[in-house]
Amino acid sequence: QVQLVESGGGSVQTGGSLRLSCAASGYTYRWYSRYCMGWFRQAPGKEREGVAAIDSDGSTNYADSVKGRFTISQDNAKNNLYLQMNSLKPEDTAMYYCAAVQQCTVVPGTPLRAQRFTYWGQGTQVTVSS
Repeated sequence: QVQLVESGGGSVQTGGSLRLSCAASGYTYRWYSRYCMGWFRQAPGKEREGVAAIDSDGSTNYADSVKGRFTISQDNAKNNLYLQMNSLKPEDTAMYYCAAVQQCTVVPGTPLRAQRFTYWGQGTQVTVSS
Protein backbone atom coordinates (compact mmCIF):
# COMPACT_ATOMS: atom_id res chain seq x y z
CA GLN A 1 0.00 0.00 0.00
CA VAL A 2 1.42 3.35 -1.06
CA GLN A 3 1.60 5.95 1.68
CA LEU A 4 2.07 9.64 0.96
CA VAL A 5 3.02 12.21 3.59
CA GLU A 6 3.04 15.91 2.77
CA SER A 7 5.04 18.60 4.53
CA GLY A 8 6.18 22.16 4.00
CA GLY A 9 2.92 24.05 4.30
CA GLY A 10 2.64 27.23 6.29
CA SER A 11 1.61 30.86 6.31
CA VAL A 12 3.21 33.44 4.05
CA GLN A 13 2.43 36.89 2.75
CA THR A 14 1.48 37.69 -0.83
CA GLY A 15 4.48 37.30 -3.10
CA GLY A 16 6.19 34.83 -0.81
CA SER A 17 7.36 31.29 -1.55
CA LEU A 18 6.89 27.84 -0.09
CA ARG A 19 8.19 24.41 -1.03
CA LEU A 20 5.94 21.46 -0.42
CA SER A 21 7.32 17.94 -0.12
CA CYS A 22 5.64 14.56 -0.39
CA ALA A 23 7.39 11.46 0.90
CA ALA A 24 6.23 8.21 -0.68
CA SER A 25 6.59 4.78 0.92
CA GLY A 26 5.24 1.32 0.15
CA TYR A 27 5.90 2.44 -3.39
CA THR A 28 4.60 -0.59 -5.16
CA TYR A 29 3.53 1.68 -7.96
CA ARG A 30 7.16 1.92 -8.96
CA TRP A 31 7.14 -1.72 -9.89
CA TYR A 32 5.26 -0.68 -12.97
CA SER A 33 6.75 1.06 -15.95
CA ARG A 34 4.62 4.17 -15.67
CA TYR A 35 3.14 6.23 -12.87
CA CYS A 36 1.93 9.74 -12.20
CA MET A 37 2.17 11.88 -9.12
CA GLY A 38 0.39 15.15 -8.60
CA TRP A 39 -0.53 18.01 -6.34
CA PHE A 40 -4.13 19.00 -5.74
CA ARG A 41 -5.66 21.64 -3.51
CA GLN A 42 -8.98 22.30 -1.88
CA ALA A 43 -10.14 25.54 -0.35
CA PRO A 44 -13.08 25.68 2.10
CA GLY A 45 -16.38 25.38 0.24
CA LYS A 46 -14.70 24.58 -3.06
CA GLU A 47 -14.05 21.43 -5.03
CA ARG A 48 -10.64 19.80 -5.08
CA GLU A 49 -8.67 21.07 -8.05
CA GLY A 50 -5.54 19.90 -9.80
CA VAL A 51 -2.43 22.02 -9.43
CA ALA A 52 0.33 20.08 -11.17
CA ALA A 53 1.29 16.55 -12.17
CA ILE A 54 4.40 14.69 -13.29
CA ASP A 55 4.87 11.20 -14.68
CA SER A 56 7.70 8.68 -14.61
CA ASP A 57 9.21 10.17 -17.78
CA GLY A 58 9.23 13.66 -16.29
CA SER A 59 6.36 15.01 -18.38
CA THR A 60 4.58 17.78 -16.47
CA ASN A 61 1.22 19.50 -16.56
CA TYR A 62 0.04 22.58 -14.70
CA ALA A 63 -3.22 24.31 -13.99
CA ASP A 64 -3.41 27.62 -15.83
CA SER A 65 -3.72 29.47 -12.52
CA VAL A 66 -0.25 28.38 -11.39
CA LYS A 67 1.73 28.28 -14.64
CA GLY A 68 4.93 30.28 -14.37
CA ARG A 69 4.70 30.39 -10.57
CA PHE A 70 4.72 26.76 -9.44
CA THR A 71 7.16 24.00 -10.36
CA ILE A 72 6.62 20.30 -9.76
CA SER A 73 9.62 17.99 -9.48
CA GLN A 74 10.56 14.57 -8.17
CA ASP A 75 13.55 12.92 -6.60
CA ASN A 76 13.40 9.33 -7.72
CA ALA A 77 16.25 8.24 -5.51
CA LYS A 78 14.39 9.34 -2.40
CA ASN A 79 10.85 8.80 -3.60
CA ASN A 80 10.01 12.41 -2.94
CA LEU A 81 7.73 14.76 -4.82
CA TYR A 82 8.05 18.52 -4.55
CA LEU A 83 6.07 21.62 -5.39
CA GLN A 84 7.97 24.90 -5.45
CA MET A 85 5.47 27.73 -5.13
CA ASN A 86 6.59 31.27 -5.88
CA SER A 87 4.72 34.57 -6.14
CA LEU A 88 1.99 33.22 -3.92
CA LYS A 89 -1.41 34.88 -3.94
CA PRO A 90 -4.26 34.82 -1.41
CA GLU A 91 -6.25 32.68 -3.83
CA ASP A 92 -3.60 29.96 -3.46
CA THR A 93 -4.76 29.44 0.12
CA ALA A 94 -5.95 25.84 0.46
CA MET A 95 -5.16 22.41 1.79
CA TYR A 96 -2.65 20.86 -0.60
CA TYR A 97 -2.68 17.12 -1.25
CA CYS A 98 -0.16 14.79 -2.82
CA ALA A 99 -1.54 11.98 -5.00
CA ALA A 100 -0.23 9.03 -7.00
CA VAL A 101 -1.52 6.48 -9.50
CA GLN A 102 -0.07 3.56 -11.45
CA GLN A 103 -0.03 3.10 -15.21
CA CYS A 104 -0.49 6.75 -15.99
CA THR A 105 0.85 9.27 -18.49
CA VAL A 106 0.76 13.02 -18.04
CA VAL A 107 -0.42 14.88 -21.11
CA PRO A 108 0.37 18.61 -20.98
CA GLY A 109 -2.61 20.85 -21.47
CA THR A 110 -5.21 18.32 -20.35
CA PRO A 111 -7.36 18.72 -17.22
CA LEU A 112 -5.91 17.44 -13.96
CA ARG A 113 -8.62 15.13 -12.63
CA ALA A 114 -8.54 13.96 -9.03
CA GLN A 115 -10.59 10.91 -10.00
CA ARG A 116 -7.61 9.50 -11.91
CA PHE A 117 -5.49 9.22 -8.77
CA THR A 118 -5.60 6.25 -6.42
CA TYR A 119 -3.41 7.16 -3.47
CA TRP A 120 -3.68 10.32 -1.41
CA GLY A 121 -1.88 11.99 1.45
CA GLN A 122 -3.51 13.74 4.38
CA GLY A 123 -2.69 17.22 3.16
CA THR A 124 -0.71 20.25 4.27
CA GLN A 125 -2.22 23.70 4.77
CA VAL A 126 -1.02 26.71 2.80
CA THR A 127 -2.24 30.14 3.84
CA VAL A 128 -1.36 33.28 1.93
CA SER A 129 -2.25 36.61 3.51
CA SER A 130 -2.57 39.92 1.71
